[in-house]
Amino acid sequence: MYKMNYRNFWKRIIDFFGALSLIVILAPLLIVAMLLIRLKMGSPIFFRQERLGLNGQVFKIWKFRSMTNCTDENGELKADEYRLTRFGKFLRDWSIDELPQLWNVVTGEMSLIGPRPFVAEYATQYTSEQMRRHDVRPGISGWAQVTGRNSLSWNQKFVLDVWYVDHCSFMLDLKILFATIPIVLGRAGITAQDHASMPTWQGNEEAEKRSPSE
Repeated sequence: MYKMNYRNFWKRIIDFFGALSLIVILAPLLIVAMLLIRLKMGSPIFFRQERLGLNGQVFKIWKFRSMTNCTDENGELKADEYRLTRFGKFLRDWSIDELPQLWNVVTGEMSLIGPRPFVAEYATQYTSEQMRRHDVRPGISGWAQVTGRNSLSWNQKFVLDVWYVDHCSFMLDLKILFATIPIVLGRAGITAQDHASMPTWQGNEEAEKRSPSE
């Protein structure tokens, strides 16, 4: 009963006031980041992409742009590692690119803590068990992020995300929140091996490849 009250009521209140407070506190950093992105990469400053949220609903996530839009001779976007700029890598290394998601938290599309939202295209590939990760709002940080981040395999992430759904509580969220700080400062698990971020999930039966998303 306590866990359900927290998940269905108190968690949202904490998210709203927590995210709003962080936006105010981090406003100077956010403004500097926006100015530098505009100066070094031009417009747009933000990267938006459809992700899967609570109950499988699609929403658009906010991030600071860290890649160029350069294409190959066929007009296709080049691989992440060729489009990721030096400044963009700095933003990712310190997780600054994720800060605009505080607005997603304020609007109720995300939570401070929860499973990371994956691209909407994955929706048709989940098993019913994997789909349970959407029984809670996706988060800026989560159990999988403090357990290994992008050094984990896709299957490991799904297992940890579902575990979080089953054990969601104020104390667990607090534990994840405090565990997030040294991981961000230590820049641990930012990328998968030989990738700019994380290889694309090709479903439960296919091999993993490079990710086209930021």
